[in-house]
Amino acid sequence: MTQDYHILISEGKIEAALSVLDDLIKLSPDDDRLLFERGKLRWRIGDRAGATGDYAKASMINPESPAAKALEQARDIADFFNPDLYNP
Repeated sequence: MTQDYHILISEGKIEAALSVLDDLIKLSPDDDRLLFERGKLRWRIGDRAGATGDYAKASMINPESPAAKALEQARDIADFFNPDLYNP
């Protein structure tokens, strides 16, 4: 069942893949890999807060997780400010 979400993603069924990941995370809440995967999907659909939360949880569980880098990048994007965009 763990690989089922990969098939759903490849078929473009993101909501279904998220549902599978939600169920897997309920069964294994300390699996940083699953949290990272869900975070990537949440980012993909525009749920930036949900993705950042998943990255943060995964990073707390495993500081060596790729989620740590994703969290850093997500925070950089959130903190980006370009005054030229507001003053044409």
